[in-house]
Amino acid sequence: MINNDQQAIRVRCNQKKPLQMRVFENILTDRGSKYAVSGGPVRDRAEAVAFVKELRRGKKFAKATHNTWAVLLDDVPLKNDDGESGAGMIILRMLEREELRNHIVVVTRWYGGVKLGGDRFRRVQDAVRYYLEAAKPQQKL
Repeated sequence: MINNDQQAIRVRCNQKKPLQMRVFENILTDRGSKYAVSGGPVRDRAEAVAFVKELRRGKKFAKATHNTWAVLLDDVPLKNDDGESGAGMIILRMLEREELRNHIVVVTRWYGGVKLGGDRFRRVQDAVRYYLEAAKPQQKL
């Protein structure tokens, strides 16, 4: 089920440049599990890691069961399943189809007590699709 989005745009300064982050909370629920999706521009592995670290600074996201992410950098694709086996690859494939480079997408899940089986991958796809439509990220940095 897709809910009305609660969007927040966070801008934090790190040593290199401001970190731009779009966060859409409570976008999906399925059998008790809740989902959010976040994203923003990154230029390299260090910025991708800093992005996820900044997201997890929020108490709500720090307590999430999974913060799965992927990014297509100019030189290499990166992904992290964060315990949700295969979810990072789903995000990565969707970014490849959209030809969206240098833009990280993080799908966050709070486990609701019921295993979703293969449906968890559909929910990851739904979350990434939601981000791509709502955030309308630029295709190239």
